[in-house]
Amino acid sequence: MKIYKLFALAAAAGMVLTSCGEKFLTSHTTHQGQAGAEATESAILSYLTATYQPLLMDSYANYNYNHILLLSDLRSDDIYKGGGDAGDQSWMYHLSLFQIPASESPTGIWSLYYTAIARANNTLLAIDNAVGFDSDAAKRKLAGYKAEALFLRAYYLHHLWKLYGNIPFFTEPLGDPFMAPQKNADAIYADIMTDIAAAEVAAADAGDEFPMYTNKTAKQARANLAALYMLKARVVMYQNDKAKFDEVAANMAKIISSASYELIPFDALWTGADENDFSRESIFESNQISDGKRDWGSAWTGCGTNLPAYISPNELSDPVFCGGWGFGPVRKSTWDMYEEGDVRREGSINKFEAGTYGPRFQDTGLFQKKYAARTALRSPIGTVDLNYPNNLIIFRYAETLLNYAELVGVQGASAAGGVSAQDCLDQIRSRAGLGSIPVNAENIKAERRKEFVGEGMRFWDLIRWGDAQSVLTESDTEYQSVRTFTPAKDKYLPIPQSEMSRTAGTGEYELVQNQGY
Repeated sequence: MKIYKLFALAAAAGMVLTSCGEKFLTSHTTHQGQAGAEATESAILSYLTATYQPLLMDSYANYNYNHILLLSDLRSDDIYKGGGDAGDQSWMYHLSLFQIPASESPTGIWSLYYTAIARANNTLLAIDNAVGFDSDAAKRKLAGYKAEALFLRAYYLHHLWKLYGNIPFFTEPLGDPFMAPQKNADAIYADIMTDIAAAEVAAADAGDEFPMYTNKTAKQARANLAALYMLKARVVMYQNDKAKFDEVAANMAKIISSASYELIPFDALWTGADENDFSRESIFESNQISDGKRDWGSAWTGCGTNLPAYISPNELSDPVFCGGWGFGPVRKSTWDMYEEGDVRREGSINKFEAGTYGPRFQDTGLFQKKYAARTALRSPIGTVDLNYPNNLIIFRYAETLLNYAELVGVQGASAAGGVSAQDCLDQIRSRAGLGSIPVNAENIKAERRKEFVGEGMRFWDLIRWGDAQSVLTESDTEYQSVRTFTPAKDKYLPIPQSEMSRTAGTGEYELVQNQGY
């Protein structure tokens, strides 16, 4: 039985876990810490736990279906919107067509991740005011907590940055009004990199308290040095900051050379079974728990996820998988892109025959498999569809290998640590049951797409490669996906209208809407 292991060590220290209560977004957690107020280890761990907590909540954030994977993949060429019809969660359909207005822009993820940033700020403030960390061992532990908090703040901010671009950011508790000035996207990139650099310094001070590998340990659900390096890679590569490519390639080489991680059989990664959680391929993942507490009127209670129900076919009759709501059906072109014998096709996509499920909007007979609803994982209590225990793998070793192959073999970064870009690609191909192919731009792009279907990667890859306009502009009348991608507008979502209205007339805090909205 899965148990909550986020802070086994903290529980031993006497901390009280922050509950997922109704005041999650209304308690203004930035007001809880006070500059100069002494903070014990128990207080620091309480703040840090609260900072991890939003990782478990984005599937129903603020009563909105704003799961970060769906928000990313709906604008890609891997899936359609699906659901009951075009009007079922119509904002998602408009999002997929690059026609979403500010009044429909996702608010759940906005409020959730900004609350997470506020919690990270509280953690860092408490660390600045720490007492009782006098020994060298205690100081290393405190540095580890700081590395975790900085990593988490950068992680949440990087999602807001990619989604909305020009956004507010704050590192201190906010006063009245509860607002912060808006920054442009390049300034936010600099802020993210500042946090990552500070986290690297803290990690060096922490030593084994912030290790390269935490899986299958008491710290298994907590960030580690490899996760920090992976976040850095995503941010730098998305920004196309070539000046940092050598540095990031060297970071990938450190993960590879550590021998801490390995590729496991592809179909074992997402079974949802306890023995496959926190595998040797998983660098960082959220620990969802099917406790039955989340309900339609209780979005901030419990730690289950509704993503499996969301992406599974309606009224399914199958011995292994169970039915859901039919959103996010996989495109036929996604199924067809795989070579014969590539185990990733059946490992990523469920193909159900007509008559075994109830077809819905944009039905292709193909559905996402990695986080699909499985009969064996149905919650025995509470609202089943909102309480699946499928962990979300945020960073995994396959991405490390493909990052290195791309940086060194395509982007021209310096090889590091004796690691071969060709060997990295070969490992990915071999696990898929395929032979070696040369490292070049075309092959790396194809392998990344095949590897990460359903993991929220494809849209951001197309943006950073400059391929979004040519790939995503389409006239797909059969599946009612007629759309034009305009880079200047569609790279970002509109800032939610509720935030525009809330800040109107506040002078330095008044938000300026993104271009084209």
